[in-house]
Amino acid sequence: MPSQSPCRPSSIICTCLPLFRNTNSSNKRHTSKHHPPTMSKIPTVQGIPVPPIPSITSADIEPIPKKKPSKAKDATGAPPSRWYLKMTAGFWRSLQVVGMSLHYLAPPRPPNPSFSRTIPSTISKSKGDFKLHFYTPKSYSQASKSSRRFPAVVNFHGGGFTLGNATDDARFGRFVLDTCDALFICVDYRLAPEFPFPTAVDDGADALLYLVQHADELHIDASRLATSGFSAGGNIAITAPLRLAAHLKTLTPPAPAHRIRAVATWYPITDYTLSRAERRATAVRPDQTLPPTLTNLFDASYLFPPDLDLGDPFLSPSRASDAMLAEGIPDTVVFYTCEWDMLLREGEELATRLGKPPVGKTVHYKMIPEVPHGWDKSPDPLRPAAGSEELYDECCGILRDVFEEE
Repeated sequence: MPSQSPCRPSSIICTCLPLFRNTNSSNKRHTSKHHPPTMSKIPTVQGIPVPPIPSITSADIEPIPKKKPSKAKDATGAPPSRWYLKMTAGFWRSLQVVGMSLHYLAPPRPPNPSFSRTIPSTISKSKGDFKLHFYTPKSYSQASKSSRRFPAVVNFHGGGFTLGNATDDARFGRFVLDTCDALFICVDYRLAPEFPFPTAVDDGADALLYLVQHADELHIDASRLATSGFSAGGNIAITAPLRLAAHLKTLTPPAPAHRIRAVATWYPITDYTLSRAERRATAVRPDQTLPPTLTNLFDASYLFPPDLDLGDPFLSPSRASDAMLAEGIPDTVVFYTCEWDMLLREGEELATRLGKPPVGKTVHYKMIPEVPHGWDKSPDPLRPAAGSEELYDECCGILRDVFEEE
């Protein structure tokens, strides 16, 4: 068990991990601006490397608005047409396919889904269907011959709610299968701009509800569930349980008994009442943050209509009340942030809040030093991103222990 920081409440287990670098001189990271950083040192969105601007200074960052944004129009200004956003998203999605194809090549290769199911949306006002992709542990094939039920980790991919595919986190899924002996279920939630907020969160809650209602036929132990997610998916890993808790209060007939025991969230966005300018200005390395080209696309696509309340707790869980977090967030929270990410501060603040009374969750928080946002999704076909496999294993070890608790 990692040592507890003396400056943290006892319910927050706070550590940080140096990345595992090859000490061979030919592989050392160069800090001179004349040498490009290694792939793991480049901000990445679902396999798309976004080269930093080494010469950026605080003077290059747009001024921080004097008033915090409260509505979508405050964050996006006059947004482009939805048609333009769809075309732009399509371009970045094509790059993402190439980047993630390279990401998958690095040994050991990630697993493929065992089967998929298309399920109807029942919570969202935007009716339609979406897919769940099921990765199963080796022993699952014998489940139909016994009464055994498996824990399940329900995962949400990243990509600014605009890019990405359900299978993007298969490398993490390998550790869920091997370490937790659990199902890894990836949600192909519907993307913006075609489906802006709150569709992604509603789909996340719908996926959880479906698994609870069909647990017996899927050989799932509904009392041993967890959510996980990366970046935008890290937001859904937090907000989907909140949305489900609210929905269950009005659901007739009631959902079967179940328990979501943990959430594992990786570098999530948690507070849309912070402007991008403020995030960049307060980042440890502004030059390593995602550029406006992408963040403007993400925000204009997802934050719609213009009068959308940015303090909605299903959008910005940092704005949720203590009572809502205490009721809707699982008892165990595994929370990772990246030192050079513009989302570091809001993530650390939420992790701290979740571990303090009156919310009082058990929080395993770790800031990963000297890495940018999405470092673990680097499109390196030769090797996984430095430190990613060790951290995935650590996270799944915590989930395993939670699943084994009575």
